[in-house]
Amino acid sequence: MGQTSLAATRRTLALASGESAAYYSLPALAELGFGDPSRLPYSVRVLLESALRHQDHPAVEPHHVEALLAWGRGDPDAEVPFIPGRVILQDFTGVPCVVDLAALRSAMAAAGKDPKKIEPLVPVDLVIDHSVQVDFAGTAQALGKNVDLEFERNLERYEFLRWGQAAFETLSIIPPAVGIVHQVNLEYFARGVLRNKEGVLYPDSLVGTDSHTTMINGLGIVGWGVGGIEAEACMLGQPIYIKMPQVVGVRLTGALREGVTATDLTLTLVQMLRKFGVVEKFVEFFGPGLDVLPLADRATIANMAPEYGATIGFFPVDAEAIKYLQNTGRSAEVLDEVERYYRAQGMFRTADSAEPQFTDVLELDMSTVEPSLAGPKRPHDRVSLSKVKESFLAALAAPLDKDGFGVPADQLGAGAPVAGSGETLRHGSVTIAAITSCTNTSNPSVMVGAGLVAKKAVARGLHMPAYVKTSLAPGSRVVNEYLAKAGLLEPLNALRFNIVGYGCTTCIGNSGPLDEPVVDAINGGNLVAAAVLSGNRNFEGRVSPHTRANYLASPPLVVAYALAGRVDIDFEREPIGTGSDGQPVYLRDIWPSGAEVAQAMTAASDPALYRQEYGNVAQSNPDWNAIPVDTGSAVYNWRADSTYIQQPPFFEQFPQQPSAIAPVRNARALLMLGDFVTTDHISPAGNIAANSPAARYLLEHGVQKADWNSYGSRRGNDRVMTRGTFANIRLKNALVAPREGGWTKYLPTGEEMSVYDAAMRYKADGTPLIVLAGKLYGAGSSRDWAAKGTYLLGVRAVLAESFERIHRSNLIGMGVLPLRFKEGDSAASLGLKGDEVFSLPDLADDLKPGQTLTLRVQAADGALREVPVVAGIDTPIEVEYYRHGGILNYVLRQFMAAA
Repeated sequence: MGQTSLAATRRTLALASGESAAYYSLPALAELGFGDPSRLPYSVRVLLESALRHQDHPAVEPHHVEALLAWGRGDPDAEVPFIPGRVILQDFTGVPCVVDLAALRSAMAAAGKDPKKIEPLVPVDLVIDHSVQVDFAGTAQALGKNVDLEFERNLERYEFLRWGQAAFETLSIIPPAVGIVHQVNLEYFARGVLRNKEGVLYPDSLVGTDSHTTMINGLGIVGWGVGGIEAEACMLGQPIYIKMPQVVGVRLTGALREGVTATDLTLTLVQMLRKFGVVEKFVEFFGPGLDVLPLADRATIANMAPEYGATIGFFPVDAEAIKYLQNTGRSAEVLDEVERYYRAQGMFRTADSAEPQFTDVLELDMSTVEPSLAGPKRPHDRVSLSKVKESFLAALAAPLDKDGFGVPADQLGAGAPVAGSGETLRHGSVTIAAITSCTNTSNPSVMVGAGLVAKKAVARGLHMPAYVKTSLAPGSRVVNEYLAKAGLLEPLNALRFNIVGYGCTTCIGNSGPLDEPVVDAINGGNLVAAAVLSGNRNFEGRVSPHTRANYLASPPLVVAYALAGRVDIDFEREPIGTGSDGQPVYLRDIWPSGAEVAQAMTAASDPALYRQEYGNVAQSNPDWNAIPVDTGSAVYNWRADSTYIQQPPFFEQFPQQPSAIAPVRNARALLMLGDFVTTDHISPAGNIAANSPAARYLLEHGVQKADWNSYGSRRGNDRVMTRGTFANIRLKNALVAPREGGWTKYLPTGEEMSVYDAAMRYKADGTPLIVLAGKLYGAGSSRDWAAKGTYLLGVRAVLAESFERIHRSNLIGMGVLPLRFKEGDSAASLGLKGDEVFSLPDLADDLKPGQTLTLRVQAADGALREVPVVAGIDTPIEVEYYRHGGILNYVLRQFMAAA
């Protein structure tokens, strides 16, 4: 097999328009005797097509095609390159990407090279969806007020993005108040089939700087979340290198019962797959259940792939995918092109298609799924609706180390009055009820279901407690239109579920402030208040600092719990409230039937709605259009006084050649952490706490508290972000236990101080740092600042029992070495206290993937011992990235050498 012979797989596809287009045929591989791909998982066939089509790329060779054809039979550790067709960004992770691109241009200019050589080589779409916050809620004016505040707070960032939109030809930006990136991707960006500059057709594929990029897998498009660092390299022509994926097949049978939602199905799959173990694996769904599973339900399942731990959660292209493209306003030409292409490739699934081969197979009969929530602390902790009360009460009394809240027995019945309202808060009182997140707001069935619950509740005269902060944040403006057409916006508004914005809001922690009397009651009574949201993440400290119990639920159940005002309710036996007729009203009385939902959903299938909302979407926000922009400068004019955008220090005094990999000597532990430390714990996110290092920095630069905004909005400023790394209020660092938050011990003196202040002390001493951790370090959202901040604090290595896929890659991408304990070892089993001195004496320039290294440990009493650890570098290219000090350094040196 050679490049010339593989070129013979090029074929021509005739289209209904009379046009023809070239493509690289997978069936031709079998015809030419190279191997038969017809029983490969559909997702692997997409990787195979990419390798076949890119034989002219210096990183792609014929043996990569051979390896993919031999999937399941060949080397399971084989490394294959994947070159996605496009990149999507959201603004929290997208701004630092554009900042880095601007910094790369500045570095090129400083080296006397052409800065315009730094230009994305694939289409890049950025959606501004993470900046809107729920400062106002429960009124018709909430949307306008929140949008006004968003522009006021983020003008510097938006000015910078407007420059980027003008400076980079292949960067397009969707302005604020349009929708959430993944829903916009599903409804608008996705085409199913792409064309390169030579007119060659190929499967739509992408990576995105948000872990829930996987939502697009529901449409038969391979895509997953990567860190901003990887995304930038991908924009600049670098492939993504992955180990040959294991693919777990999930055979779906049966159909959902009456009253069971796509959210319930998704939470069931999250629990099942997390229990089985699919971390760093592909998951692909197949079986007769797909014939009755709407695409919106598939997208909900695919969206939560990060929660079940998979790289992707893939559904193949079939008639349902074509139907969705049609219903969302794609042209007849697009529909024809997609169907003809996938049929020609043998990748169009039908009920008669042969089932692919998989690494493992699981099965779920969808008729067994029951109404569910997930919580109160993790998205994979599913609990049946009928058991929520029992589960919450058990968690209240359970100790903290058993995932409980540790409420003493004599305080379980505690309550506190909400001043001025006549209401009383207790443990489990729902203070936030949010219909939020693309996970569910992209799905018309559950959105219409929420509207019908509201409509029936209003008809029965039900009201919500005043202490419940309610919000509705659709993932696109289409949702507003079809809810209005179905007559469901009005009852939602009547229950204070007014639209607050078109963005991620509560799901990412932008829940905004609670009323002061509510906060005072929570704090005064030391209460475990609750939030119920239709999101995908409910880790501690993420949703709100005031809600310790957080539950994921379908939008109809969000409305139900808002009406009840508490999570410790048994909906089967206890009424949700009292109607205007004085009679008790139960959840079953206001829950819509499947027929009612189907009838109300007709408006959501109107292609004209989608064409109307997306027709001129890039220019659809007049506030965005009014922002002045410098269209003449290829290099950004960095402002020294900006507290939002600063030139990062990554490329200062940049050497043309990398230094050799060298040992780490006499390092100290900056932190000693436990299991399941997420990127929410590591990366700066949410509000900036008073008296924190970041707050001190802003005050020193003349920014008053009212204008601090959030960490997410300041991701373009490394000075703020470094100070906020490891600053999460729920971080548990054994060096300062039982104290929680962004604190550590400066070990030479034993002083307790902020993580940032200690890191700066160590930096002044010339002391390298390491972080000790447990299982699944770096789980959660893909956040490049979890790696960037770690690097800028001076951390040289992170030693953990296991890593989440994206974060491990991001650490390497910043030149930080991930290390794994040997199987069965941990900090606890080895008796590490965290106060030792650590060295890696045999870390050298001949580093190999997966190499066992010696960790030399010197205890406080001077005793020495050696512990074997494994370099968490999986591929040869990752060794190169690490040698160069990170992936962007590697790419920049390539550009400089070629210029």
